[in-house]
Amino acid sequence: MSPALQFSALADETRCRIVALLHDGPRPVHDLASAFEISRPAISRHLRLLKEADLVVEARQGRENVYSLKRQQLRQLSTWLERHWSDRLERLKQLAEASGTKPQMELDL
Repeated sequence: MSPALQFSALADETRCRIVALLHDGPRPVHDLASAFEISRPAISRHLRLLKEADLVVEARQGRENVYSLKRQQLRQLSTWLERHWSDRLERLKQLAEASGTKPQMELDL
């Protein structure tokens, strides 16, 4: 699965909250929907997008659909980010060391 598709799915606040709720374990749709002030069909659409991005898995348990977080997919995203930023930070370090001067930075605190 492409990191771009997964990050796109996580770019929505509601979907991020769903992922956070699933962090504690699998939950049925009605339980997830009760945590939001939007309709159950809207939650189902968000879950569908997360499922298409391969971040959650759906299982039928009796009459309910239960969703679980695909933790391995989140670990892969984390690894991708770490590798990306580690490479960039290493390049920045090399540039700073090669210039012989320390870069000046302004901080807005």
